[in-house]
Amino acid sequence: MMGEEKERLSGDGSRSSPSLPTVNPEVEKLQAQQDLKTNGIHPAIYVMVWISLSSSVILFNKWILSSLQFHYPILLTAWHLIFATVMTQILARTTRLLDGRKSVKMTGRIYLRAIVPIGLFFSLSLICGNLTYLYLSVSFIQMLKAFTPVAVLVAGWVLGIDPVDFKKLGNVSFIVIGVVLASFGEIDFVMIGFIFQVGGIMFEAIRICMVQRLLNGAEFKMDPLVSLYYFAPVCAVMNLTVALFWEVPKISMDEVYAVGLSTFFANACCAFLLNVSVVFLIGKTSGLVLTLCGVLKDILLVGASMIIWGTQVSALQAFGYTIALGGMIYYKLGQKELKPFLSEIGRRWAEFGVNKPVLRKIFIFTIFVFSIFFLLGGLAPTYAPEYDPKNYLVAAKNSLGNV
Repeated sequence: MMGEEKERLSGDGSRSSPSLPTVNPEVEKLQAQQDLKTNGIHPAIYVMVWISLSSSVILFNKWILSSLQFHYPILLTAWHLIFATVMTQILARTTRLLDGRKSVKMTGRIYLRAIVPIGLFFSLSLICGNLTYLYLSVSFIQMLKAFTPVAVLVAGWVLGIDPVDFKKLGNVSFIVIGVVLASFGEIDFVMIGFIFQVGGIMFEAIRICMVQRLLNGAEFKMDPLVSLYYFAPVCAVMNLTVALFWEVPKISMDEVYAVGLSTFFANACCAFLLNVSVVFLIGKTSGLVLTLCGVLKDILLVGASMIIWGTQVSALQAFGYTIALGGMIYYKLGQKELKPFLSEIGRRWAEFGVNKPVLRKIFIFTIFVFSIFFLLGGLAPTYAPEYDPKNYLVAAKNSLGNV
């Protein structure tokens, strides 16, 4: 939920003390092995857990709101925040995960003047984000979310947090072009859903800028879990207040039981564990890895949406999303950080081909098959409905059920 803070904090956590320009690779390798033995868990595990939880929360929410037809997104958001409030209070009293709050100089005046306004925009972004699931596909929502860095940049200029920089505006132009192409290529375009998603992105951008201003002082440095400790209560109250007037009069207990209390509990646990996983992830990987993993997560979500809900992705939409993702990576990382990273990837890929040629061929073949399935899954329903791969999956499922 708090993507920009994650990246900023992880970037801070990855900085090391000044060192000599020349590094002994053997010493570096030995140190990495010692760190792995000390921690017991490889950083890749943390990354995989974060990607799994982050994707699961989005797919879980879409399943409840759309597939199970629980059309009360504000109540669902309020439930998540109430659960997060209770859990952060318990963790603060029983564990050391929230000890970081002791270094935050929080007073009643600061809470009212800083936390409450941020909580308001946080609530609005969550409400709009969940309302969008009622109208748009997960794949299209992820494509629109690629516009978030542009919205944050413009909001920072408008609020006077950052100086106007037209070079940065040029850097994000590819994101704008990609999202526009993806929007024009969307097959099931619903204007009200598009407006909700744009509104959610705008509110999220304002919230991020306000948090950036708040965290400029060293006394307000907070990790995502500590931030949730302070923001969840006020956001829960705001969401619940809106839900009491908007959704509670229309809901019935039969609709709640149709979803299942255990399902709601699992959904809230999944959302909360995502915030906990971020705390463990910070410091284990660099900002570069987090950015690239975030892009991988978005691509996997688009693929999952196509497989689970049979979402159709046009060629123009896929092309536009590719441009937007490339622009987002370039904007967040920059040429200086990307160039050595790409060189290192090329070197390791060549070594992989020399050391394990058969495995590399299998990997290339797997990627090829997945790409073909991805293209057919998105384009076939549009141009040749009789060859929709989803029909074959349904037929296979029915055959297994009859055995």
